[in-house]
Amino acid sequence: MEEVVQFALLGLGLGALYSLAAHGLMIIYRGSGVLNFAQGAIGMVAAYLCWDLAFEQGLPWALAVVVGVAASAALGVLTHVLVMRPLRRASSLARIVATLGVLILLQGLVVLQYGSDVIPVRSTLPTDIISLGGDLTITVDRVILVSLAGLLAVGLWWLYRFTPFGLGTSAVAENQLVASTLGWSPDRIAILNWALGSALAGVAAILVSPIVQLQAGTMTTLVIAALAAALIGGFRSFPIVFAAALAIGIAQTEVTRFVDLPGLGQSVPFAVIVAVMILRGQSLPTRDFFLQRLPAVGTGTVRPGLVVFGVAVGAVAMTVVPVVWQDALTITLGFALVLLSIVVLTGYAGQISLAQFAIAGLGAWIAARLDATLDVPFLLAVLIGVAAALPIGVLFALPAVRARGLSLAVVTLGLGTAIELMVFNSPSLSGGVLGTDVHVPSLFGLSLDPIVHPGRYGLFALAVFALAALAVANLRRGRTGRRMLAMRTNERAAAALGINVPAMKAYAFGLSASVAALGGIVLAYRNDTIIFSEFTNFISIETVAWAVIGGVGFVFGPVLGATLAPSALGTEIGNTLFSNVTEYVVPLSGLILILFLIQNEAGLVKQNIDQLHHLARKLRIPWPAPTGAGATYDGGDARIERAAPKRLELAGVTVRFGGVVAVDDLSLAVDPGRIVGLIGPNGAGKTTAIDAVTGFVPAAEGSITIDDEDVTRMSAARRARSGASRSFQSLELFEDMTVLDNLRTASDPFDRASYVSDLVRPVTPPLPPPVVAAIQEFQLGDDLDRLASDLPYGRRRLVAIARAVATRPSVLLLDEPAAGLGETESAELARLVRRLADEWGIGILLVEHDMAFVMSVCDELVVLDFGRTIASGPPAAVREDPSVIAAYLGDGDDDAVPAAAGTNDREDR
Repeated sequence: MEEVVQFALLGLGLGALYSLAAHGLMIIYRGSGVLNFAQGAIGMVAAYLCWDLAFEQGLPWALAVVVGVAASAALGVLTHVLVMRPLRRASSLARIVATLGVLILLQGLVVLQYGSDVIPVRSTLPTDIISLGGDLTITVDRVILVSLAGLLAVGLWWLYRFTPFGLGTSAVAENQLVASTLGWSPDRIAILNWALGSALAGVAAILVSPIVQLQAGTMTTLVIAALAAALIGGFRSFPIVFAAALAIGIAQTEVTRFVDLPGLGQSVPFAVIVAVMILRGQSLPTRDFFLQRLPAVGTGTVRPGLVVFGVAVGAVAMTVVPVVWQDALTITLGFALVLLSIVVLTGYAGQISLAQFAIAGLGAWIAARLDATLDVPFLLAVLIGVAAALPIGVLFALPAVRARGLSLAVVTLGLGTAIELMVFNSPSLSGGVLGTDVHVPSLFGLSLDPIVHPGRYGLFALAVFALAALAVANLRRGRTGRRMLAMRTNERAAAALGINVPAMKAYAFGLSASVAALGGIVLAYRNDTIIFSEFTNFISIETVAWAVIGGVGFVFGPVLGATLAPSALGTEIGNTLFSNVTEYVVPLSGLILILFLIQNEAGLVKQNIDQLHHLARKLRIPWPAPTGAGATYDGGDARIERAAPKRLELAGVTVRFGGVVAVDDLSLAVDPGRIVGLIGPNGAGKTTAIDAVTGFVPAAEGSITIDDEDVTRMSAARRARSGASRSFQSLELFEDMTVLDNLRTASDPFDRASYVSDLVRPVTPPLPPPVVAAIQEFQLGDDLDRLASDLPYGRRRLVAIARAVATRPSVLLLDEPAAGLGETESAELARLVRRLADEWGIGILLVEHDMAFVMSVCDELVVLDFGRTIASGPPAAVREDPSVIAAYLGDGDDDAVPAAAGTNDREDR
């Protein structure tokens, strides 16, 4: 037991340094909304500069520390002013990748200046031993570090809680626009927080360098432990982050000492990150979750002539160019496969992964170990490695069910680094520095020896990439691709259409892992001895950067982005034009990435398409409209099919948010062909009631049944497939998809076979008659090839309802469908809604504030006030109810209420 306590004391120092770094991350995040993945690199610059000045140039250590910390603060300010401020309106992905670009640039510059070897650093803090009784001791430097971190946590807590600067930072974090109207400058606040947060990164890196020694990659991965502590504190509480950082430091030292498994101790922060995300995350995002802008996505259209021409050019080039160029082309294709996996995962599915190169290495590791230890033939080893990567990708998807955006990027970075530490750096698992010897690859008896026949091996790589790219393009055009795009645009709306969001994420992670594994195998088998420590997770970060540069939503983008990889085509071109360009590839790729993001975050492919489109317009050459895949409509059967008659019933439904009761004991029923209006003042719980019915919030009490089937505990997707569809108050259309693809996504049949068949032969079946009828009913024929984002507001409202109807529901829940419409549009919509009940046989639960609309269509009204039902019955009776008048309609002249509300000749239905 005493040994356990002793190692806990040793871990306090490391935890204190994690605390300093975590507080720096928190400050930047609170002040600018940016999760700075370059935090470790900024601190690394300070640590190297301090070491250089103090131990190489002879400056006093204290002065060297001041210069190093000042340099890190200046780097933070420059990062905000030159990089993040121009990207303030860019997508979250672009901002994440921008910080990765800064990381790549700084790490590349440090390696250029100081090399990549480990530099020992002696401690300048006193290391005298303090006895704590028995055999327990602690060194003075640990006491100093813990005291410094604790005092800093208290000081920062006071600064951000009680000072005007802290209050201003909190105001800007909550709402920049409102804060600016109160006199706070968001830009000035961000600059100050970037400076302070980056300075703390410098302090942490300088103090930790004697413990972990100086090496470029070490400092950048050290930030993951800080991220884990910041996550536990919710990026808000300085004391909690301090305690969490100490706990992580202690856990790392304990695991390292008592568990004999290489890399496990260093992987403790990653386990913490995953656990926090699973416990705190949500399977579906809340109403206010949105991604400002998403990467542009191609249509996936395959033009056979261009494909044949491109493959032929590649094959000829691979055959005739010198060996060094053949190898460069092969490397480009290998990395292009890894980048293609990012197209699937990030471009199509909207999931950010910073572990794709680690997964690529894992696929290569499985194939190589089978080859080396069991003499498995090359082709079979490749197939097993690719197949084995699929469940690994699915495991990576588990945190993605409850984490998204920045959180998911953190989780995958941690998981990827854990693979590197525990597998690739383990001598027993990967062969260590000697690597793993593999047999010469051959295919059907033909040698593909990359040393003797580099051209043949390059042709193999070309064929693999061509087949994978065709599969990914096919995926985009198929039903599965539409579901993935729907999920990336809006998970809530996708679930409301019956799309199983967790399953779709698992599919995207699994497929992308298999594609990445192909790339890893192609890269690994270029050598007869594979060194797996070269599959560093830092390259995973770079692959995301290269994918964004090429075009993360386009199948050809990976080819362009992969040219920036080390020893790839771009390097060879650079070596031809200039001398010694190889050592500048990393910092140059970081710089190019930053500049490119600022100028055009959509990628090279999209930029070239836009330029060609502009040129064609100038030359008056016809150019196909940028519509979605499969966006064709030629009318067709428009028979109205009556909905399957199902009754929706709520019995005593209660919804709580903590101690707040949003819906209290709500009971109502919606029969086929009838419209029930749910009305009440703002905050009465109407939308929450719809969320409870459709599975977006859980019911604490009561039951919800659809045609006597209890759906109370079902997921949102299962309820949609049971016959309950909905619209949203905020529309929540799939903005970057065409109107027709919005409708197709809603009407596509759900079959597991499409997950495989779409990769080979995507099928776009004719629109079902009810969908054609909905297009005609809502007069959307002229809008089908337009993006949803390009429509005027009134048309968007109609598309939202038509999309809900396209699922062929038995029960339709409409959340303020007339909001923002003019009187004429509202009246026309009311007639459409009434026809959905009368002619389609759909039961409708309607939430609406427009009382003329409500009174003209509803058969029954239910009135809520503070979540409780205060009246229900026919519209005429409810309209005269004194409690309703007092709570909602107003206390004015009684005769004015019916006049304002309108009449309904169906109120006795």
